[in-house]
Formats: sequence, structure tokens, C-alpha cells
Amino acid sequence: MLGTLARRIANLAFGGGCYLCRGAARGVLCAACDADLPRLAGATCPRCALPSPDGATCGRCLARPPAYDATIAALAYAFPADVLVQGLKFRGELALAPLLGQALAACLPRGARVDFILPVPLSATRLRERGFNQALEIARGLAAATGCRLAPQLAERSRDTPPQVDLPLADRARNVRGAFSCTQALERAEIAVVDDVMTTGATLDELAAALKRAGAARVVNWVVARTPPPADA
Repeated sequence: MLGTLARRIANLAFGGGCYLCRGAARGVLCAACDADLPRLAGATCPRCALPSPDGATCGRCLARPPAYDATIAALAYAFPADVLVQGLKFRGELALAPLLGQALAACLPRGARVDFILPVPLSATRLRERGFNQALEIARGLAAATGCRLAPQLAERSRDTPPQVDLPLADRARNVRGAFSCTQALERAEIAVVDDVMTTGATLDELAAALKRAGAARVVNWVVARTPPPADA
């Protein structure tokens, strides 16, 4: 269903040409460019999705456990996945959202179920500037693919913050501290938080903490792309 939607939207938006190489394509990408996507492979930490021997919880998550309980990521944030993410986020190529959602849905465990799917909220200012929330556009396809309830109203960005991408990695946790609030009680709920890119995890950690304070029992991250670990990790 999600794949069919992606192909229809791609044909309307890109006229049957691959978004990356402009060659003939039935969907957003031709077969060759699709094969070039940097899909995550190998053992990763179940909590943060960074490489970890034997798929065990990594030392970073053991030393400083994040508020979220697990992370599933589809792609490494590297070429050409970064081109797709940036095309959606910064150039408003909304036809890319179903493709990214499809890549992520393919990585979810069979029969994955949560009570709510929550796209990471944007501040009102950022939403006015951009005109859309890229996480919400990705989450729409995930809700359709899983049958889980899409609930963007569960949380809000209670204060505007500078974009994380503009800040040094060490400053990102402080930047988003207290940035989210929940709009209702979430007693014992299991929530999947959807985002386009996970870098330090600071935004997702802060949002998960807010959800846990509102009563959520479990918070998992469903992210399209994961940045590689810092060189000094």
C-alpha cells in the first residue's frame, strides 16, 4: 500500500524520472539508486542504533541511559540518503516522504504495534516558516503501513529553540531542555516517536522524558536516518 502510494506520488511529482539521477524510474528512485541507499547493516545497540558488538546495549547507553527505550533506524545519514532527507526537509519535496516512510516501515518488526505514533513536534514559529512538519509527513505513511494511531496532538514544542544542526554536539542537550510538554495523560501507553534524522539523540531523549512524565510506559524511536558515531566516541 505504502509502496503503491509512493510510486503514484513520484510519477506525479517527478514525471517518471529518478529523483537522484534523473534516469527512468517507476517510483521516486530507479533500481540502481535505490540499491545505493546506505541501509544500516550489522550489529547495533538496541537503544540508540549505533554500532555495538553482538547487538548489545552500548557503553554510552549503559553509562547514561536515555529516556527512550529503543531505536529503529533505516539508513545511515550519508549520501545519497542525506540528499533525500534534505530534499524533504529544506526544499519541501513532499513526494519524498512516502519513500522515506517506506524505507523505515520495512525495518520495523513484523506486526509492530504501538498505542500511538507521534511525530517530533515543531515549534509554531518553525512550522509557519517551513509550512509543514517533515516528521509528520513521514509518520503518515507509517501509520498507514502499521495500522497504528497517528497522534501528533499528544505533545507540543512549548518553546522555540535554535535549530540543532546549527549547534555544536555538546550544546544540543541544553538547547532542547524543557522544550516539550504533553497535552494529555498517557497512562501506560507505548509510543513510537518519528523523526527524519537522529544525531546525538538529545531531542528524542528530551521528548521521551516528557512522555514518560505524562505516564508513558515505553517510548521507541522510529527514525529514517542515523548519523555515524562521533570520531572520538
